[in-house]
Amino acid sequence: MSLLQRSMVLVAAVFCLSAIYVSAEAEVDANCLGCMCEAATRCNASTACHNSGGGYFCGPFHISWAYWADAGKPVLLHDDPNRLGAFEDCAKDLYCSATVVRQYMKKFAKDCDGDGVVTCKDYVRLHKLGRQGCTVPLPQDRFTTQFEECAKRLNVY
Repeated sequence: MSLLQRSMVLVAAVFCLSAIYVSAEAEVDANCLGCMCEAATRCNASTACHNSGGGYFCGPFHISWAYWADAGKPVLLHDDPNRLGAFEDCAKDLYCSATVVRQYMKKFAKDCDGDGVVTCKDYVRLHKLGRQGCTVPLPQDRFTTQFEECAKRLNVY
């Protein structure tokens, strides 16, 4: 199986399992969520925590501690959000980190691009730029290129 095929299988698994794992109330489309994961790390569940660009990021969605906290500090089953390492363990887990992203989007959803509706385009800006910075366009970088390729392939827009 090629790397692209493996990536697509992993993205499909994220879609299916995140839909099962997360409340049906969540508004982020599974394909949109998968493309955010693909853009962040190629949805690599073994992405380690690291310092980057002035922040500390973990897991397949490249989540910061502040993002996790803003999302309500979701944790793995039977974990304690106040336990040292709870953030890292959740952020590195594909399903828990998908929950973090969905909860963040549910809490901060807004029309970042000013087109009158909240869509995946807004969610990806919220994810990458944060709730305070999402009104500016995404930077033309690897993340944006990966996201746009995935979104086009899966007809996310």
